Amino acid sequence: MARASRTYLDYNATAPLSDAARAAMIAAMDVVGNPSSVHGEGRIAKGLIEKARAQVSDAFGASSADIVFTSGATEAAALALAGRDMHCADVEHEAVSSWCDTDLAVDAQGAVTCSDPATTALQLANSETGIVQTLPERLAVVDATQGFGKLPVAFNWMGCDMALISAHKIGGPKGVGALVLKQGLDVNAQILGGGQEMGRRSGTENLLGIVGFGAAAEASAKLISDGIWDQIAERRDLLQMRLEDGAAGIISVGKGVKRLPNTLSVITPQWKGETQVMQMDLAGFAVSAGSACSSGKVKSSRVLRAMGYSDLEASCAMRVSLGPETTTEDIERFAKAWLSAYARWKQRAA
Repeated sequence: MARASRTYLDYNATAPLSDAARAAMIAAMDVVGNPSSVHGEGRIAKGLIEKARAQVSDAFGASSADIVFTSGATEAAALALAGRDMHCADVEHEAVSSWCDTDLAVDAQGAVTCSDPATTALQLANSETGIVQTLPERLAVVDATQGFGKLPVAFNWMGCDMALISAHKIGGPKGVGALVLKQGLDVNAQILGGGQEMGRRSGTENLLGIVGFGAAAEASAKLISDGIWDQIAERRDLLQMRLEDGAAGIISVGKGVKRLPNTLSVITPQWKGETQVMQMDLAGFAVSAGSACSSGKVKSSRVLRAMGYSDLEASCAMRVSLGPETTTEDIERFAKAWLSAYARWKQRAA
């Protein structure tokens, strides 16, 4: 998305607030009632929350009664995983892997071997590489944070017990997400108090955040049905071709396997990813060296190391993630700027 002289290409870190979410949140600012109050003002607030719950459930293909609003996907992961003997691979987000034994194998294409789905947490799609997993039946927990809103998925078709989703990855506000439960399944509440969210997560609801989440979910479902993400995939492929044609030895991670339509992760051996990010920032482009939650930490990507890349290769990765506002012109300008920086680096390294 171009804003003044800047071009935003880091949608996997967070998506800009959508017009639909902004409008819904502004309208909700005038609602004064506490959703737990029984008077008219409270019922109006409660009604907005239930409308948003229905919007999220419709977009994600779940029952609205089984949407538990949280402060984000990280809290949803804690609610799903705390106190359980769970397993995952080292490609999972730290919000998930922190609760699990990271003992599952990953192949060179990023596919996770899942021997016991009932005790496994598995991502739908990886935030760094975009690689999409094949979900086994009876999976305990799926982290759908990156796939929701970009892929045509339905929770009730996944055959899993629980899913984690987040608002700000789909154009909603930051600080709100949800745990989605299979019908009939429940969890042990980690936050006790007033019994909100059917007793699963107490605390006065984040009305503005939830309303924005609902509006963003509804809008994201329309983007999928309108084929917008297919167009984004074409732009991603164009960018991949431009970089591969201009940079000898560049590695496109996950090339040839199913990826998120907007995600391109490339490794340029010897050229540090953080340096690339800084160069592109100076040129007016926002990209990433990996997961936003690991930004600023001077270490190589554990996701790429788990896939078999060397420590040096994993430290030389750059992620570009596109969005609905990204144009072909943005792609061409970024490719030109990156290849120019690459040429300067090659000249210095010679």
